[in-house]
Amino acid sequence: MQLTIRLFALAKQKAGRPEITLELPESATVAHLRQEIARTCPELAPLVSSLMVAINSEYADDQRSIKAGEEIALIPPVSGGTPLDQRNPQTLTSLPSRF
Repeated sequence: MQLTIRLFALAKQKAGRPEITLELPESATVAHLRQEIARTCPELAPLVSSLMVAINSEYADDQRSIKAGEEIALIPPVSGGTPLDQRNPQTLTSLPSRF
């Protein structure tokens, strides 16, 4: 089956396009999808293990089967904020007690 996969953020930037098209067997899973992306899109290979895969707007694990016609999106991890152990302890203790 032929699948169109939408790319977002860093994946879109690395691929240089908003979507890719792949050919997978009818029995494909998200794990198969990841393998095929790494094989056919070398620019995305370094990201494959950290990408979230969404099918029909819901996150999918590697065992999830993929059916023809489903909407598939690759979402790279997002970053931001400061890890809790690096925050100013005074900031944490000065929060109102209801938090």
